[in-house]
Amino acid sequence: METVAEETIETSSVRVTRQVDRPLAQVWDTLMRPGGASLILGPGGELGNKGEDWQADDGTYGITRSFHPKEQIRFSWHAYDGAPRTLVDLQLHAAGEDATALELVHEHLPEDADRDGLRKHWEDALDRIATAAE
Repeated sequence: METVAEETIETSSVRVTRQVDRPLAQVWDTLMRPGGASLILGPGGELGNKGEDWQADDGTYGITRSFHPKEQIRFSWHAYDGAPRTLVDLQLHAAGEDATALELVHEHLPEDADRDGLRKHWEDALDRIATAAE
């Protein structure tokens, strides 16, 4: 299992990818079980339907923007109360019969965003998903 992180300065985004050695359905089920959304949102974070708010215990919060089972979860993300709204897009794809490719892009970052810190944050989140799916 390998994590790849890329920074795209011209589009103000951070991109992190991960391959999980488990079928797509198993990875999706891991995210959708009770408490599974906290793997990506942080402890206390629960995804709702499109347009529903979420908030994690660490103060991050946002709104579910797009939710396509076994394909995509997209949500706005505020690092703290009053922080600029950014957008996180998690794409899931089957990578053969027994593996899943995860691609997370955190977009619309302000110029002064801590891209290294965000990259580490999202790498850790994808690692938590991979570990929980196994």
